[in-house]
Amino acid sequence: MLLIRSQFANMLMYLILAIIGFGGLPIALLSRDGAYWVVKRYCATMFWVFRVICGIHVECRGRIPQEQVLICSKHMSFLDILMLSYYLPRVKFVMKRELVWAPVIGIYGWRLGCPPVARGKKGAAIEKMVKELEDDTTYAGQTVIFPQGTRVLPGATNPYRVGAGVIYSRMGQTCVPVATNVGVFWARKSPIRKPGLAVIEFLEPVEAGLEVREFVDKIEVIIEKKSNELMREAGFDI
Repeated sequence: MLLIRSQFANMLMYLILAIIGFGGLPIALLSRDGAYWVVKRYCATMFWVFRVICGIHVECRGRIPQEQVLICSKHMSFLDILMLSYYLPRVKFVMKRELVWAPVIGIYGWRLGCPPVARGKKGAAIEKMVKELEDDTTYAGQTVIFPQGTRVLPGATNPYRVGAGVIYSRMGQTCVPVATNVGVFWARKSPIRKPGLAVIEFLEPVEAGLEVREFVDKIEVIIEKKSNELMREAGFDI
């Protein structure tokens, strides 16, 4: 029964994405504020769907940054993307270049000013991405990067990549680390959506000015420690 409910929720997730995404396109194209409005309506709708069908409730803890900052977040599933998109007022994700061509997601990523990064090009790709962010001064907001570079399973030990530190150094901005336990309820590549309380928590800011390696090591300790606490709170043995 849990599998059936999970797959039904998945089907609705894509169907509603198409309906709200294409239906809200005139608003999104009219202004970036309109694009944010459409994205947040989709997120709120999906939170309702997940709560009613799968029993997943969402909660945000900590101070939500309103200013221009870099966000380094644990990434466990599409759910944490939805939560960051909903709670951050002017979110921009550093996204894979392949997503530029994805239906709906690519359009809204472009409209929100999400900088695409080509994997494998490293330094040149980061330079181009930072320049795009620096030039986009009218809609300065919260730039999200996933320092592990991919979704991770609960309990997995994926190293934090130096790219996050390079971006932190180049942008010269305060970083707000984000911990989460969403993988306990919605794990990477799992067809099951388990009931429970999915949490993202904004942690104490890390000021600009640290060396790249020092920064990466610091946020890894901070984010992993708090994420493990949140997962244990959710009943995951870690």
